[in-house]
Amino acid sequence: MKDSSFLDKVLSKIEKAGNKLPDPVTLFIILSALVVIISAMCSAAGISAVHPGTGKTITVVNLLSQDGIRMMLNKAVTNFSGFAPLGMVLVAVIGSGAAEKSGFLAVLMHKVLASAPPAVVTFAILFVGINGNIAGDSAFVIMPPLSAIVFLSMGRHPLLGMFVAYAGVAAGFCANIALGLSDALAYGYTEAAARIIDPTYATSPAINYYFLFASCIILSFAGTFLTEKFMAPRFAGEDISKYAFDSDSVNLTAQQKKGLKAAVLSLLIAILAVIFFCLGDDPLLGDPKTHSLLAATSPLMGGIVLLVSILLFIPGAVYGFVSGEYKNDKELFASVTEAFRDMAPYILLCFFCAQFTSYFAWSNLGLFLAVKGAEFLKAMNFTGTPLLVGLIIVSCIINMFIGSASAKWAILAPVFVPMMMLLNYDPAVSQVAYRIGDSITNPLSPLFYYFPLILGFARRYEKGIGMGTIIANMIPFSFTFAVCWIIQLVVWTTLNLPLGPGGNIFLK
Repeated sequence: MKDSSFLDKVLSKIEKAGNKLPDPVTLFIILSALVVIISAMCSAAGISAVHPGTGKTITVVNLLSQDGIRMMLNKAVTNFSGFAPLGMVLVAVIGSGAAEKSGFLAVLMHKVLASAPPAVVTFAILFVGINGNIAGDSAFVIMPPLSAIVFLSMGRHPLLGMFVAYAGVAAGFCANIALGLSDALAYGYTEAAARIIDPTYATSPAINYYFLFASCIILSFAGTFLTEKFMAPRFAGEDISKYAFDSDSVNLTAQQKKGLKAAVLSLLIAILAVIFFCLGDDPLLGDPKTHSLLAATSPLMGGIVLLVSILLFIPGAVYGFVSGEYKNDKELFASVTEAFRDMAPYILLCFFCAQFTSYFAWSNLGLFLAVKGAEFLKAMNFTGTPLLVGLIIVSCIINMFIGSASAKWAILAPVFVPMMMLLNYDPAVSQVAYRIGDSITNPLSPLFYYFPLILGFARRYEKGIGMGTIIANMIPFSFTFAVCWIIQLVVWTTLNLPLGPGGNIFLK
């Protein structure tokens, strides 16, 4: 990549330093060993903290004890098999594999986006990526490789497209134009924490909706400007002929055009079927007790990854058969198997990532870190804008170590929500500040569940690519999103604009 500007030079240095780190598998082995050793040291020192939600004392568990060693041996396999991101990714690959390997996604995206100006394509990818959380974690599997293909078909570097998509999906994770499971989960902890001060507090999961809806537009424009003005020049002049994009795949024959029409029609029918099952007073995809579609226990939310996989598999299979790509079901599932083959490095890495995250959870080091981080911010006695920025920064730091958004907010909400309410801030403000911090450092953390996945995708194009390349190219996006979000929050609070239905800036 070219070194011409100050930004290029800084990012190149970060990239070179980061690429000197060990392979991610080795890194997780080292981190697992460190967690075990640190847990023993902290346990011996009697380090503890009080959980702000339950009031129970959190002690660090010694993983080098007899019980700890037995647990690590007994649960190694179940840690791996129960690793949630692995299951979600593999289910999503069934659908995305059929849609990608058949050529459906490449042809569809090329026809829709390839003739548009580059900035429009970048904006579209960012906007779709930012809203990808509506479909659960499927966007992490689908958007980066798909965007790489779109950029390559336009004569642009595929890694640039991949990084743009990953930045949108990961760093803009909490923003969306429609309510999703993440909104419901966050609100559940917010409401419980708010009732510490006001036992009657109750609104809805939409308390941040207006703010996050606007965020989708703002971040998409900011990310597009960053990409076209600063990131694209870093990839300019690179020889992309080695990636051998098959231009014939988008110069469609009559049969392929027929396949594309049939595939799009099948996709629309499948979407209408899902919508139909969401209708009525007691919808099939709603929670059996509350009938809510957004409840964590509803089939819609619980099965969102499977539904997305089905919605991709159907048009992928239809296109493959109608276009002549597949002659029978054996060829269809052979292509899906090939997609699973591409995931082999990620599956290997997940074994060690699963051990590390389990050790971190068993030791209580993550809980201890979160509690102490919250206590530190509370002790600073900030008010106004510095307090909101401080909450964002603390959330950012904790997010680098704890992947689960709900786990972090379960700890932080009982501290921050009551504290902010005593300063006359509505619980919606605390929640939105936390969610900002919980998003912007996602793509920077090697411990983030989907960091290994993007690394695996990138290595399809550059075999020797390392973590430093990913981190260096994500820093500008994370920084830009952070600045935009902080400015937006300051404007919202200064003008006292509602964050969403039932979500205000100040208590009335």
